[in-house]
Amino acid sequence: IFLLASGSAALNHLQEAVFDAQMERTKNRPIPSGRISKKNVFAIVLILAIAGSVLLFVSSGFIGVLLGLLALLWYNGIYTPLKRKTSFAIIPGSVIGAIPPVVGWVTGGGNVFDPQALLIAFFFFIWQIPHFWLLLLAFGKDYEDAGYPTLKKYFNENQLARITYVWICVTGITGLLMPLFSIIDVSFASIGILILVIALIVRSTILLKDNVDKLSLRKVFIEINLFVIALILFISIEKIILL
Repeated sequence: IFLLASGSAALNHLQEAVFDAQMERTKNRPIPSGRISKKNVFAIVLILAIAGSVLLFVSSGFIGVLLGLLALLWYNGIYTPLKRKTSFAIIPGSVIGAIPPVVGWVTGGGNVFDPQALLIAFFFFIWQIPHFWLLLLAFGKDYEDAGYPTLKKYFNENQLARITYVWICVTGITGLLMPLFSIIDVSFASIGILILVIALIVRSTILLKDNVDKLSLRKVFIEINLFVIALILFISIEKIILL
């Protein structure tokens, strides 16, 4: 999964090199900065994609490879071009992040349509939306200068910040469903997740204020990502304890 995702990310850098060069946040990436040629990047993409597909087939079988290649196709063939067309591209684009957990579930012997797998996939789907919109709030001018359509066409920054807060709350509430779906069984893990969700929702209330500064936006961005990492760790540690 990691190799295939890396290949997909490298291909994305290749696809968006011209636009990355126009944005302050991305102008120092390897291709825009001239540290690597497009030809070499394409070779890396092929190596990573082939190696990732082979390893997925060995570990997960045909279903795993199919899901992995679907994620690559969706990201590079649909989401990346769609970002140039609509400011709502993140909604269908979030499907990409929902696929890898399902691949892992299948590799572990589960079924694609197990309720637990679908909930984990839904959690990652939901999380990506506020994740991206926080980036948009912090670096919106960069996106606009590079010609990307943004939600600022429809909402001002205060409105978008409040909409993002709602999605953060939905992300947290989705995390609370993990014990109900028996993804987590041990009580201390469930309590830990509850504390994490409350902390995330409370600390993110800064988005409800007018004219949130860039530093605060970046802090919320870091915190929602740390929340996801912590939740994954709780799930993983709980499973190790029960072995």
